[in-house]
Amino acid sequence: MIETGLEGKVVVVTGAAAGIGRATARRFAREGARVAAWDVAAGAGGALVAELEGLGGEALYERVDVTDRAAVEAATAAVVERWGRYDVLVNNAGIVRDGQMVKWKDGEVASILDDDAFDRVLGVNLKGVFLCARAAVPQMIRGGGGVILNASSVVGLYGNFGQSNYAATKGAVNAMTRTWSRELGRHGIRVNAVAPGFVATEIVSAMPRKVLDGMVGRTPLGRFGTPEEVAETYVWLASDSASFIHGAVLSVDGGLVIGT
Repeated sequence: MIETGLEGKVVVVTGAAAGIGRATARRFAREGARVAAWDVAAGAGGALVAELEGLGGEALYERVDVTDRAAVEAATAAVVERWGRYDVLVNNAGIVRDGQMVKWKDGEVASILDDDAFDRVLGVNLKGVFLCARAAVPQMIRGGGGVILNASSVVGLYGNFGQSNYAATKGAVNAMTRTWSRELGRHGIRVNAVAPGFVATEIVSAMPRKVLDGMVGRTPLGRFGTPEEVAETYVWLASDSASFIHGAVLSVDGGLVIGT
């Protein structure tokens, strides 16, 4: 096994109760990291903590709404109070509220992407990333450095039909990642983003077969990615092996961007 240097490091993973977030928390736990799993899911904490500790790491669970500044700052303080440091933030939490900006049918407006759907996605996917990073940075500076990893998406690179809000947040995450790399490198904090393509999460797997086949057809490798493959990328970027990777947006997409 490659030595990652992550044993004993303190890692916060947002949106950790399911999908890519859960796979990422598990993967860090297998490296012996101390994992703080944050999510809005009620009742998920006990089983998740037991699972992570069974894999070899220490763990805690906090119910955190990443759009709530006070909740984020309180959870950050709890991490530092328990373990005395803060090394890695994986800004994974995200939601979708899809819809065409204006759907036109039979000569009139059939539907629009309403304000609530737009604002909710921006709140979680963009402001939440900002709030979690802003709370983490002073702790990382005091500790001598750290790593911030932001969840982007290939749709933030090329757009996607019916996802004005989601694509906008992921494009903005890419811009924030590059901005923070300029601001924080001097403090020993590396900042990168991961842009997954079509990944077989619970949400994706529930889509109609025709839609799923279309996704696979657009991916040159001819299959979905797995949450574990994205988790491996996060662990590598957080590790000593990626010590000179900074300000990057790394696509993990089976060649999807090439195939579009």
